[in-house]
Formats: sequence, structure tokens, C-alpha cells
Amino acid sequence: METPKVPAPRDEGEKRILAELMSIRDQLQLRKLDRTTYVRTQDVMVLYEKTIEQVNAFPEPPTEWPLLGYCGCTLTWVFLAVDRVVDSCFQLLSLFFMTIGRNNEAPAAYSLTSTIKRLLDHLDEANLFSAKDLASIEHTLERLSKIVNDTKTKEPAPFLEALLSSRIDRCRETLDVLKQRLKEYDEAIIPTHERLVSILRQMAAINTKPKFKPEDINKLRTQLKEIESQMVDGHFVGQRASLWQEVSKSGGQFPEAWKFVYNTLTGIRNELDKLSLTQAWSLRETDLYDYQRQLDKIDENRVDGNWVDAKGQPADLYVQRTLLYLIRRSYGYIYHLMISSEPVSEALLPIYNQLQTLKRCLIEVQNNGGVSSVRELYPYSMKLNSIDNLRVDGKFMVSGDIPEGQGSVSELLSQCYDLNYELRVAAEEMAEQENPDSKDENE
Repeated sequence: METPKVPAPRDEGEKRILAELMSIRDQLQLRKLDRTTYVRTQDVMVLYEKTIEQVNAFPEPPTEWPLLGYCGCTLTWVFLAVDRVVDSCFQLLSLFFMTIGRNNEAPAAYSLTSTIKRLLDHLDEANLFSAKDLASIEHTLERLSKIVNDTKTKEPAPFLEALLSSRIDRCRETLDVLKQRLKEYDEAIIPTHERLVSILRQMAAINTKPKFKPEDINKLRTQLKEIESQMVDGHFVGQRASLWQEVSKSGGQFPEAWKFVYNTLTGIRNELDKLSLTQAWSLRETDLYDYQRQLDKIDENRVDGNWVDAKGQPADLYVQRTLLYLIRRSYGYIYHLMISSEPVSEALLPIYNQLQTLKRCLIEVQNNGGVSSVRELYPYSMKLNSIDNLRVDGKFMVSGDIPEGQGSVSELLSQCYDLNYELRVAAEEMAEQENPDSKDENE
């Protein structure tokens, strides 16, 4: 599973635990690959409890676990094979918790904290971020912290709560460093800084295209010159100006020694981009695991913050910037896919997505003046009734199970009914105003 080599277990006890954990990981992998049935809550919880049982078998359950993130550094600690497998189990279980709609429970935070730490370290390393980037991450960390604190009394494994709290604290430390760096800019030039960040990111995106038009670069160069003409001191821009020459010189061609890594990262970035467009209908959160592991391996292959080729030669600045952009962009997609995950089991997602679409349609109708007659609302009313009729004793059942997310689906259904009712009342009032001497044809 794209996992780097690590030291073997230290004693027979760890070997036994490792064997059990590897069996659990394999079961999680098989369940992840099975698309013939929905993931059931009870199946996930059985494997979660088995994992907890094995970790509790450690002489000293950990208060810290692998939370990799380099920011230009080499690996400064070594963790054993059993630690790696536990990490894989919790990464998978975390994504499974999202898949079954238990997003607001502590285990679901495990994978997200890993991604946030990677993302923060890469923002720090690239030194290319804006206040908006940090605001989203800060909000997510606050939400995760609340989830972890709220589940302290419910979580059967106190070590997991301590571990997640430690992870969140480490993320906050890096976040504070980045926020402090932004404070160095005068408030008056913050908009200019954000424009420059946007331009540089667009340049990096162009840099990853096998073919691009010169006018794409020229448009951005024009924007940069406009900004530069308004600045008294162009030093900040000058530090990054070489990127134009690098992109123009490469012509979309990447050095042969780095083609494999480049193509791998480009492929991951493109696949995650597609998932971001079709997330509501096609994403199972556990799909993100393989992308994470591939990215982790590439990221961990760096030496002193840079990638080295087969001969041990470090990549030049152009290659390093491009690969770092791709890996950072990919982690960014994973982060947004995770925080966009709805607290609804995948078994209920088809119903939930239909209601989301229906709600958007009703809002669009409302924003465009409503309907001219109640009859125009019949298709919406029929769809709502057909979904409502799927409930058994007030619950949406799937294959005899009651999937997670009942409250979210019911609330969305209620919102659609309310919108439909408001449109009906408005149509009836309009009809009465136009013909006050007769009753509405639909009464």
C-alpha cells in the first residue's frame, strides 16, 4: 500500500498485535474495494472495536502517533511496523466513519488532521498562502476540537482522544506561525498580496500543462505589471519573477528524470479534480485513502526538503516548485473533499442528493419570481411525496437497516416542503389578486 520500509516489531507481543492489525487492515481494504453493497455501520464498528482492542493491548497505549509533515525536513523519528499498520487502520476507519455518516465523532477526525498537517507544512514551505486559506483551516480545526472534546466521555479509547487533541494542537502551532507571517503585511496591501498569490498559483497550474498558449502567460504577466506599477517597492514581486522565465523556457516539457513522479502527481491531481466536480454522486470517502498513501510516499521520499533522482542528485528549483505545487494542490483537494462530506451514510446519499437538487430547484424558482399557477408545482410535490413515502415508521430504511443521517435527510425534506408551501401560497395569492371575484382553481 505504498508504505515505506520501517523497522520490525520489537518483541513477540508486538508481532502478535501486528498480525492481528494486519488482518484488520486487510479486511478494511477488502470492504473499501467492494462496491456491490453499501457500507453498513455495524460492519465498520466491529472492525473499529477490534482495532481499539489491539491498541489497548500495548503495554503503554500511545499519546502520539505518526503525524508526518516535513516542511523541508527529513524524518526526525522512527516508528515501527506495528505503528504504521495502526496508522493505516485508523486512516481507513476514519474515512469509513465519514462514509457511514458519522462525521461528527472523534475517529472521523483522524484522517482529516493528517491532511491538514500536511497542507499546513506545504503552505509554510512554499510560503504561498492567503488569509482565506488559513481561515478555512482554522474553522475546521475549531470544529474538530469541539468534536473531540464532546466525545471524551463517550470514546472507549482515551488514547485516541489524547492523540487527536495532540494532532490538533500541532496543527494550530503551525497555523499560528503562518498567521503571524501574514501580520507582517500592512492591512492596506493585503488585497495586493492576495492577488499575487492567485497569479502565482495560476502560473503554477499552467506550468503543469503539457501544452499551453503564450497568451495564458501574457494575461497573467499583464496583471502582474499592473500591480507592480502601483507599488513603490517591487521587491516582493522580484523574488518570484523568475517563475515566468522558467515556465516559458520549459514550454510544458518536464525533465525525463522526473517524468514518472510528475505524471503520477498530475494523474492524482486530475482524478481528485474530477471527484470534486462529481463528489455528491460518485465519491465514497474511503476512495481518498489510496490517494493519500501515494501522496504520502512521494512526500516522504524527499531528502532535506527536496526530491533526489536515481543518482542522488537533487531536483532543480523549477522541478521542485512544480512537484510541490502538484502535491500541495492534491492535498488541498483531499482536504476540501473531506470537509464537504455530508454527515449522511452512503446508503442514504441517493435520497439526500435528490433532495439537495430539489431544494436548489425550488430556491431557483423562488428567486426568479415563483410560479404563475399552483399546477406548475405538481412535479415538485409529486417528487417530495414519493421520497416521503419511502419512510417506514418515520425512518428511511435500506435493506432492513436504518442508516446514519436520518436527521439530516428529514430536515432537508422538511425544508423542501416549506419551500414548496411558500411557492404555493404565493401563487394562490397572485391568482386571487388577478381574479379577486373567483376562487383559485386549485382550491
